[in-house]
Amino acid sequence: MPSFSRRRFLSACSAGAASAALAPLLAQRARAEQGIPAFGRGFGPLEPKLPINGAALPEDLRGTPLLALPENFEYMAVSIAGQTMSDGHCVPAAHDGMASFRGPRGTTVLVRNHELSTSSNPVIVSGGAPYDTLRAGGTTTLVLGADGDLMSDYGSIAGTERNCAGGPTPWGTWLTCEETFSATAGKRHGYVFEVPAGGVVAEPRPLTGMGRFNHEAAAVDPATSSVYLTEDRGDSLFYRYVPEVYSDLARGGSLWALRLADWPGGIDTKTGFKNLLNVPFAVDWVRIDEPDPASDTVRSEGQSKNAAVFSRGEGAWYGNGFVYFVCSNGGEAGRGQVWAYDPAAETLTLVFEAVAASELGYADASWNDESVASNGGYVHAAPDNITVGPDGRLYLCEDGSGVEKVVGINRAGELFEVMRNELNGSEFCGACFSPDGRFMFVNIQSPGITCVVRGNWREGRR
Repeated sequence: MPSFSRRRFLSACSAGAASAALAPLLAQRARAEQGIPAFGRGFGPLEPKLPINGAALPEDLRGTPLLALPENFEYMAVSIAGQTMSDGHCVPAAHDGMASFRGPRGTTVLVRNHELSTSSNPVIVSGGAPYDTLRAGGTTTLVLGADGDLMSDYGSIAGTERNCAGGPTPWGTWLTCEETFSATAGKRHGYVFEVPAGGVVAEPRPLTGMGRFNHEAAAVDPATSSVYLTEDRGDSLFYRYVPEVYSDLARGGSLWALRLADWPGGIDTKTGFKNLLNVPFAVDWVRIDEPDPASDTVRSEGQSKNAAVFSRGEGAWYGNGFVYFVCSNGGEAGRGQVWAYDPAAETLTLVFEAVAASELGYADASWNDESVASNGGYVHAAPDNITVGPDGRLYLCEDGSGVEKVVGINRAGELFEVMRNELNGSEFCGACFSPDGRFMFVNIQSPGITCVVRGNWREGRR
């Protein structure tokens, strides 16, 4: 591994305001070396709470706390799997990635993925055809009132497979990603589809130029409309789709994979970066010549051109001028990493790596015995979906940590619990905020519950 001088580190961090903004984010290793706990600040301790609309819930969920939240936070549970939607069809299960958009007359529109392959309760679009009649996945759309109450919901794209994460665009659409590489008798899968907020897709067409691979998430740079894509594989790449025409993704474009300039021969980023937190590395890009192959070869083509390898790329989100993305089992301990790509400076920086509680001053797990113990001794593990709050802080959904949580990262580099699943061991996913910053929306994937969480999201103890 190349050596990095203090002079180079300081000059890189002071290259501009955007790069400097990374310096206070997640100085986790430095805090550990000083014996300073990096857990605790945020919105305060969590306590189990009932949903405020409990009387409207299915009988088996009434009187049951679904979430533990900080004091003065409350939530509603809306659009639950099995309920009847406004279009007459049932709410499908396996709620996953999600984003919110401004709707007409003070409403908020949520577009939500369903990570289904086959199901007796598939996504159905009234007046529209499925992409593949043999597949049950897709998206549903929710319209919420000013207080977060559900006004209507309906299917918005159907016949896709394992719609896992995705991402919003600045022009008011949702990019839903298929986390698969499969084919039925009539259709190939492994694509990204575009869904209008507040509308439906009557004739789904894949954005083949964005690649056919095990898609996870998408994040869009509003300055260029380039789309950054993650791939849920142990030897995944980080991709950039450059459209020929701003915001017209279907018109065509080129697909590229990120390479780290200091490792022109390629590098696996899963290990070796723990002591390089907040160090920006220059990047360049290698072109993918066959973005829509018959075989699963997109990442192997990129690897043959020395693109950097990432361990299970999952959630991605644009915010604070960066594209943040998660590697769910990256890092020395295999418990997760968060990277930040700066499209203006063309740099990539590791801003979080899961570190054992004992390294952070939690030898006795005194902060929260259950949470730390369930994470195998880690204060945060198995990050998946990611979003950026109205306060600029990062919020990570856990998937597979034990006691599942949404965890925040404040500007001082401290981790703090935001909510905890009190219902079951299912993952949180789809966390995002309303355009006005009043609500966090989040899914409990199984049995399939969307929660609207109201609190002082801008006023947490930073």
